[in-house]
Amino acid sequence: MSSLFRKKDINTLTENASPLKRTLRTWDLTFLGIGAIIGTGIFVLTGKGALTAGPALSVSFLIAAICCGFAGLCYAEFASMAPVAGSAYTYSYIAFGEIIAFIMGWDLILEYALGAATVSVGWSGYFVNLLDNMGIHIPTALTAAAGTTPGVSTYFNLPAFVIVLVITWIISIGITQTKRVNDTMVIVKLAVIILFIVCTVWFIKPGNWHPFSPFGLYSHTNGVATGIIPAASIVFFSFIGFDSVSSSAEETINPSKTLPRGILYSLLISTVLYIIMTLIMTGVVEYTVFEKYLNAPILAVLAKTGQTWLSIIVSLGAILGMTTVILVQLYGQSRISYSMSRDGLFPEFFGHVDEKHQTPFKGTWFFGIITALAGGFINLNILSELVNIGTLTAFILVSAGVMIMRRTQPDLHRGFKAPWVPVTPIIAIAFCIVLIAGLNWETWLRFLVWLAFGMILYFSYGRRHADAKF
Repeated sequence: MSSLFRKKDINTLTENASPLKRTLRTWDLTFLGIGAIIGTGIFVLTGKGALTAGPALSVSFLIAAICCGFAGLCYAEFASMAPVAGSAYTYSYIAFGEIIAFIMGWDLILEYALGAATVSVGWSGYFVNLLDNMGIHIPTALTAAAGTTPGVSTYFNLPAFVIVLVITWIISIGITQTKRVNDTMVIVKLAVIILFIVCTVWFIKPGNWHPFSPFGLYSHTNGVATGIIPAASIVFFSFIGFDSVSSSAEETINPSKTLPRGILYSLLISTVLYIIMTLIMTGVVEYTVFEKYLNAPILAVLAKTGQTWLSIIVSLGAILGMTTVILVQLYGQSRISYSMSRDGLFPEFFGHVDEKHQTPFKGTWFFGIITALAGGFINLNILSELVNIGTLTAFILVSAGVMIMRRTQPDLHRGFKAPWVPVTPIIAIAFCIVLIAGLNWETWLRFLVWLAFGMILYFSYGRRHADAKF
């Protein structure tokens, strides 16, 4: 029984660092975080969020950001303390022990893979719309999974399938190539967002912000949860992925200082842009108008201002924005499975480092293909909430882990120390619990089923093979 909670030693983990190539610096990690964060939140979720909270959506984004910010401080301390690949999985191994670490790793695989598949479907929608505007038409049957749109015969989401495979190839050939592609796309994406802000800020009508919070903090409208808190639960998805920055520890130069900066800088920049964008969008048009533009809410603003010439540029920005989200999530996922394989909890196949590319080549392609098939064949509208519950669970464990490590190993070197411990992690946990409470029972059931499958894998394979690693 004691082996279930055996822990990894930080010094041993650091000494046994892998042969992955170290090339990432502070701004590479910041761009990696921005690439993971800015995408679906601005280009898709702002419409649904505005209908849920009204103009107070900016407050909802702020609440979600505060939750991620406090959790981010905890991630930053762990990243500086244990600069090795694995993110929350490795941190759980250090603080709680093996079985909790496996649960965390299994949870993160769900978060990253399903998150990437979900975003690939949104990417497909913008891509198909852009092609339609250019007079190029993909057969409707190949634009969505079966049952996605009632009354429309669809069978397979070809664009979603292809984009995941392309990004998997980029990740598999090396971190330098991944970094260059991500940095370029993030720069273009930020340029598009700034262009949108500059062109539309002059059309704000303060009257559209009144009433600012029509549904209050929490209420029910026509049987649907509305208000600032439910909207925060929705837009929380926008911040998912910043934690994947910490999974790049073994490919980062001077990780004890670089990782915390990358995590916090990316959160700060993304939050400021989210709040500015939502204030502009709800200031230019009445929030009720977004009901007609749920899949592309920014187009409602462009239609109102008459700046339709921006629509193609914004569509390209959305495509690039979601491309970077998929890239970072698939990247983080491959590094989690790599770390679990190195510890014996996953088969060695996932931990094999290709000599030419210096990446976990086989594992990257294994999960890349599965994610591509999920995006192509599965209707992910309902399953997307699983991503939220997985991430919130990770935040809770990492935050609790910081308190445990402060008590059990107070003298351990920390390149960065989260301020106001234990207040900071307690606030992070409290915010996570509030957001988890907004999820429905079906999400909890699916999450428990996924964990049950994980436990079967752990007790049939992982526990036995991990013995050899100690």
